[in-house]
Amino acid sequence: MKKNIYKNIRVTNPVHLLAVGLGSGLIPKSPGTMGSLASIAVWYLFNTLTPVYYWMVIIVAFFFGCWICQKTADAMGLDDPGSIVWDEFVGMWITLFFIPHHSWQWILAAFLAFRFFDILKPWPIRWFDSKVSGGFGIMIDDVIAAIFAGIIVVVLRVFIG
Repeated sequence: MKKNIYKNIRVTNPVHLLAVGLGSGLIPKSPGTMGSLASIAVWYLFNTLTPVYYWMVIIVAFFFGCWICQKTADAMGLDDPGSIVWDEFVGMWITLFFIPHHSWQWILAAFLAFRFFDILKPWPIRWFDSKVSGGFGIMIDDVIAAIFAGIIVVVLRVFIG
Protein backbone atom coordinates (compact mmCIF):
# COMPACT_ATOMS: atom_id res chain seq x y z
CA MET A 1 0.00 0.00 0.00
CA LYS A 2 1.34 3.41 -0.97
CA LYS A 3 1.99 5.83 1.89
CA ASN A 4 0.01 9.09 1.74
CA ILE A 5 2.79 11.64 2.20
CA TYR A 6 0.34 14.54 2.21
CA LYS A 7 -1.73 13.41 5.21
CA ASN A 8 0.29 15.52 7.66
CA ILE A 9 0.30 18.65 5.51
CA ARG A 10 -2.11 21.28 6.74
CA VAL A 11 -2.52 24.15 4.30
CA THR A 12 -4.27 25.98 7.12
CA ASN A 13 -0.89 25.94 8.89
CA PRO A 14 1.04 28.98 7.54
CA VAL A 15 4.37 27.13 7.85
CA HIS A 16 3.15 24.24 5.70
CA LEU A 17 1.37 26.56 3.28
CA LEU A 18 4.55 28.55 2.60
CA ALA A 19 6.75 25.44 2.43
CA VAL A 20 4.52 23.94 -0.27
CA GLY A 21 4.61 27.20 -2.21
CA LEU A 22 1.07 28.35 -1.45
CA GLY A 23 -0.14 24.95 -2.63
CA SER A 24 1.82 24.80 -5.89
CA GLY A 25 4.01 21.99 -4.54
CA LEU A 26 0.94 19.83 -3.97
CA ILE A 27 0.32 19.54 -7.72
CA PRO A 28 1.21 15.88 -8.42
CA LYS A 29 3.05 16.39 -11.72
CA SER A 30 6.34 18.33 -11.57
CA PRO A 31 5.86 20.12 -8.24
CA GLY A 32 9.27 21.84 -8.53
CA THR A 33 8.34 23.30 -11.88
CA MET A 34 4.93 24.36 -10.57
CA GLY A 35 6.59 25.97 -7.55
CA SER A 36 9.05 27.79 -9.79
CA LEU A 37 6.16 29.15 -11.86
CA ALA A 38 4.19 30.19 -8.77
CA SER A 39 7.26 32.00 -7.42
CA ILE A 40 7.09 34.42 -10.34
CA ALA A 41 3.69 35.70 -9.21
CA VAL A 42 5.04 36.35 -5.70
CA TRP A 43 8.18 37.94 -7.18
CA TYR A 44 6.00 40.60 -8.79
CA LEU A 45 5.20 41.84 -5.27
CA PHE A 46 8.81 42.86 -4.54
CA ASN A 47 10.74 42.95 -7.83
CA THR A 48 10.91 46.74 -7.90
CA LEU A 49 12.76 47.00 -4.59
CA THR A 50 16.23 48.49 -4.60
CA PRO A 51 18.98 45.82 -4.78
CA VAL A 52 19.75 46.15 -1.05
CA TYR A 53 16.13 45.55 -0.03
CA TYR A 54 15.71 42.84 -2.69
CA TRP A 55 18.65 40.89 -1.22
CA MET A 56 17.34 41.45 2.28
CA VAL A 57 14.12 39.73 1.17
CA ILE A 58 16.19 36.87 -0.31
CA ILE A 59 18.31 36.44 2.82
CA VAL A 60 15.29 36.45 5.13
CA ALA A 61 13.42 34.08 2.78
CA PHE A 62 16.42 31.72 2.77
CA PHE A 63 16.85 31.49 6.54
CA PHE A 64 13.11 31.43 7.14
CA GLY A 65 12.94 28.76 4.43
CA CYS A 66 15.45 26.56 6.24
CA TRP A 67 13.10 26.54 9.22
CA ILE A 68 9.76 26.10 7.39
CA CYS A 69 11.16 23.40 5.11
CA GLN A 70 12.53 21.47 8.08
CA LYS A 71 9.28 21.77 10.04
CA THR A 72 7.22 20.62 7.06
CA ALA A 73 9.57 17.77 6.13
CA ASP A 74 9.43 16.60 9.75
CA ALA A 75 5.63 16.70 9.68
CA MET A 76 5.68 14.59 6.51
CA GLY A 77 8.27 12.18 7.89
CA LEU A 78 10.53 12.65 4.86
CA ASP A 79 13.98 14.19 4.32
CA ASP A 80 13.30 16.30 1.21
CA PRO A 81 9.77 15.82 -0.12
CA GLY A 82 9.14 17.08 -3.64
CA SER A 83 6.05 18.94 -2.49
CA ILE A 84 8.22 21.36 -0.50
CA VAL A 85 8.97 24.08 -3.04
CA TRP A 86 9.92 27.12 -0.95
CA ASP A 87 13.47 26.38 -2.09
CA GLU A 88 12.33 26.80 -5.70
CA PHE A 89 10.73 30.13 -4.77
CA VAL A 90 13.99 31.46 -3.35
CA GLY A 91 16.05 29.99 -6.20
CA MET A 92 13.85 31.63 -8.81
CA TRP A 93 13.96 34.97 -6.98
CA ILE A 94 17.75 34.83 -6.99
CA THR A 95 17.84 33.99 -10.71
CA LEU A 96 15.28 36.68 -11.57
CA PHE A 97 17.47 39.32 -9.92
CA PHE A 98 19.86 39.04 -12.86
CA ILE A 99 17.38 39.68 -15.68
CA PRO A 100 17.85 43.11 -17.32
CA HIS A 101 14.16 43.71 -18.10
CA HIS A 102 10.93 42.39 -16.68
CA SER A 103 9.83 41.13 -20.08
CA TRP A 104 8.32 37.69 -20.48
CA GLN A 105 11.32 36.64 -22.59
CA TRP A 106 13.81 37.33 -19.81
CA ILE A 107 11.54 35.80 -17.18
CA LEU A 108 11.26 32.70 -19.37
CA ALA A 109 15.05 32.59 -19.82
CA ALA A 110 15.55 32.80 -16.05
CA PHE A 111 12.93 30.12 -15.47
CA LEU A 112 14.47 27.73 -18.02
CA ALA A 113 18.01 28.30 -16.74
CA PHE A 114 16.98 27.70 -13.14
CA ARG A 115 14.93 24.59 -13.93
CA PHE A 116 17.83 23.22 -16.02
CA PHE A 117 20.26 23.37 -13.11
CA ASP A 118 17.68 22.39 -10.48
CA ILE A 119 16.63 19.27 -12.40
CA LEU A 120 20.00 18.09 -13.73
CA LYS A 121 21.95 19.04 -10.60
CA PRO A 122 25.49 19.10 -12.02
CA TRP A 123 28.40 19.16 -9.57
CA PRO A 124 28.50 20.74 -6.97
CA ILE A 125 24.70 21.00 -6.78
CA ARG A 126 24.29 17.21 -6.68
CA TRP A 127 26.90 16.93 -3.92
CA PHE A 128 25.04 19.42 -1.71
CA ASP A 129 21.72 17.75 -2.54
CA SER A 130 22.98 14.34 -1.41
CA LYS A 131 25.31 15.30 1.47
CA VAL A 132 23.61 18.18 3.29
CA SER A 133 20.41 17.38 5.14
CA GLY A 134 17.68 19.19 7.01
CA GLY A 135 16.07 22.47 6.10
CA PHE A 136 19.43 23.95 5.14
CA GLY A 137 20.03 21.00 2.81
CA ILE A 138 16.63 21.46 1.19
CA MET A 139 17.43 25.13 0.53
CA ILE A 140 21.13 25.21 -0.36
CA ASP A 141 21.13 23.11 -3.54
CA ASP A 142 18.52 25.42 -5.07
CA VAL A 143 20.53 28.49 -4.11
CA ILE A 144 23.56 27.01 -5.88
CA ALA A 145 21.39 26.12 -8.90
CA ALA A 146 20.18 29.74 -8.89
CA ILE A 147 23.76 31.04 -8.87
CA PHE A 148 24.57 28.88 -11.90
CA ALA A 149 21.35 30.01 -13.60
CA GLY A 150 22.16 33.64 -12.76
CA ILE A 151 25.53 33.26 -14.48
CA ILE A 152 23.74 31.97 -17.59
CA VAL A 153 21.37 34.96 -17.50
CA VAL A 154 24.31 37.37 -17.18
CA VAL A 155 26.09 35.68 -20.13
CA LEU A 156 22.89 35.97 -22.18
CA ARG A 157 22.68 39.66 -21.23
CA VAL A 158 26.21 40.20 -22.56
CA PHE A 159 25.51 38.48 -25.89
CA ILE A 160 21.86 39.40 -26.43
CA GLY A 161 21.55 42.66 -24.51
